[in-house]
Amino acid sequence: MKIVLKIFKWTLTVILAMVLVAVLVCVGLHSSADLAEPAFTPSGAQAVQVGDSLRLWVSPAASRDTSAKTDGDSETETSNSPRAIARTANPADVNALRLSESGLWEMRVIGNAFERGEAIGKLAPELLYEQEKAFADKLFEIVPSRSYRKLLHYFITIFNRRLGANVPLEYRQEIKAMSTACTDEFEEFGNAYERQMQYHSAHDIGHVMQDYMLVGCTSFASWGEGTADGNLLIGRNFDFYMGEEFARNKLVLFEKPDTGYAYVSVTWPGMTGVLSGMNVEGLTVTINASKLETPSMSATPISILTKEILQYASDIDEAVRIAASRQTFVSESILIGSAKDGRAAIIEKTPSEMAVYDPALQDADIHRIVCTNHYQSTTFRDNPVNQDNIRMSDSMWRFRRVEQLLDSAGTLTPEKAVQILRDKKGLDGEEIGYCNELAINQLLAMHSVVFCPAEHKIWVSTSPWQCGRFVCYDIDKVFASDFRGEIRNASEDIAQDPFVETEDYRKVLEFKELLPKVRKAAGERRQMDEDSLTYIIGLDSLYYGGYNAAGDYFRATGQMEKAREYWGAALAKKMKLAERQYIENKIR
Repeated sequence: MKIVLKIFKWTLTVILAMVLVAVLVCVGLHSSADLAEPAFTPSGAQAVQVGDSLRLWVSPAASRDTSAKTDGDSETETSNSPRAIARTANPADVNALRLSESGLWEMRVIGNAFERGEAIGKLAPELLYEQEKAFADKLFEIVPSRSYRKLLHYFITIFNRRLGANVPLEYRQEIKAMSTACTDEFEEFGNAYERQMQYHSAHDIGHVMQDYMLVGCTSFASWGEGTADGNLLIGRNFDFYMGEEFARNKLVLFEKPDTGYAYVSVTWPGMTGVLSGMNVEGLTVTINASKLETPSMSATPISILTKEILQYASDIDEAVRIAASRQTFVSESILIGSAKDGRAAIIEKTPSEMAVYDPALQDADIHRIVCTNHYQSTTFRDNPVNQDNIRMSDSMWRFRRVEQLLDSAGTLTPEKAVQILRDKKGLDGEEIGYCNELAINQLLAMHSVVFCPAEHKIWVSTSPWQCGRFVCYDIDKVFASDFRGEIRNASEDIAQDPFVETEDYRKVLEFKELLPKVRKAAGERRQMDEDSLTYIIGLDSLYYGGYNAAGDYFRATGQMEKAREYWGAALAKKMKLAERQYIENKIR
C-alpha cells in the first residue's frame, strides 16, 4: 500500500510539474508577443462630405504641397475645408470614398503608408466600425462565453507573437494609421492596432479551417486560343463566409502608393491586404486556400504577401521572387495573371516550401489554367496530404466542373467567364441543390471578379453574391477621375443573373434564413414541429444540408430513429466524401 501511495504521489508531482512548466512556457511566450506597433499621431483634419454619396480627404502634407504651389492667398483654411480641396492642383490626387449606384463602396487612397492608412480611417470610420462589429458579433455567436473568448485571445496572441516581424514596416504603418479611426468598443481583443493586425491573420486562420466551410474558392484563366480576342482573361469566386452582415459592405479599393505600382483590390473595410486585385502593369493576384501543412505559429499573412506582389511586381517572374522572399503560415495557391507574359501561373506556398505551376511555359499549346483548393505542381501533387484533400474535399469536383464549362464555352469572353462563375450545378450539369459545396457558385461568395489585364479592366460582382450585376472599371480612368460621378464603365456592365427573378431564388433566400434556426433549435434542444422541418427541407430539397440539419435536431431531442431516417435521406444526395463519412458515422 505504501508503494502504491508513493507511486501516486510521485505521479501527481510529475503531472503538476509538467502543468506548471506548460503554464510558465505559455506566460513566457505571451509576454514575448510583439506586433511591432509603429508610432503615429493622426492629424486633426476631417473628411469633407460632398452630397449624399461622396466624401473627400486631403492629407495635410499634400495640402501643404499644393498651397506652396499657389500664390497670393493668405486666408486661413484647414487642409480639408471645401475650399482647400477645390484648390488641389489635381483632383485625381484627392482621397475619396463614394457609394456607387451599384451598391459597391469605391475608395481611392494616395501617398505613403501613413497617408494611405489615415485616408482610409478618415474617409470610412463608420464602415470600419460596422465591419468590425459584424466580425465581433460572429465571434460572440461562435464563442458566447467571455472567459473562453479571453482564453482564445490569449492563445491567438501566443500564436501571432511574431506577426509584427513578418509584416513589412510599410504595411504596419498603413494598418496603424487606419486603426486610429477604429472604435474602442472591442478592447477585450486588444487595442485598435493589435486587433487590425490580428484580423489580417484571422483571414489565414479561416483558410486553415476550410473544412469548416469558411473558405472554398474557385478561379481560372484563359488566353491565346482560349479567348475571343487572344487576351488573358481571369475569373474568380472568393468564398470566404463570415455571415451576411460581414459580406454586406463590399469595397473596391484603388490604392496609389508613393512607391511601386498603383492597383485595385476587392475587399472589405479594414482589410488592407489583397484578396483579389490588379495593378496598372496588368498583373493580377487571387488566392485559393490549399491543404498540406498545419502551421505552428504565424508568419506573413497571405493577403499581405499578395499586396506586396501587386504593389511591386509587373510580371510572373517578379511575383515569384517576392513570394519566395516571404514565409507564410498557411498553405495557399496564388494565381498570378500577367499581361506582359500573356498567361497565368500558380504559385503554390506552404509554411516550409514553394513551387510554381506554370504548364504553358513548357507547352505552348496550353491556353488555360484552373485553380481550386488543391495543389497541381510536381512538387506537391503526389503528397499524401494533397491526394487525401483531393479525395475527401469538394476541390476536384469544382475543378472538373470549371474544365467542363471552359470546354463548352469555346473562346472565353467576360460574359462567358461570369456565366461560369455563376454556375450552380454539379458535374455534367447535374442538379445538386443550391448552396452545395460541389458547385462553383455556392450562393455565399464574398465577391466575384473578372480581370482583363491587357485592357486594365475589372468586373466586380454586386449583391447578391455573384448573382448581381458585374460592374466594370477601367482602372486607368479611375485613378484619373475626380470621383464626383459614377466612375465605372456602365456601358460594359454585365447584367444580373436571371436566377434572381425566379421562385427558386426566393426559396433559397428563405432556406438560408431558416436553416440556422434548425441548428439553433438542435443546440438548445428546443422542440420544433416536424411539418416546419419538412417545409424548410422542401425549399432546397436536392441539397443534403436540410436533411442533415433535421437529423441533428432529432438526435439532440432524443429521437434517434427519426435522426437516422433524415441522415439516410441526406446520404442520397450529392456531397463531398468527407461530409458523407461524417454523416455515416453519425448513423452508426
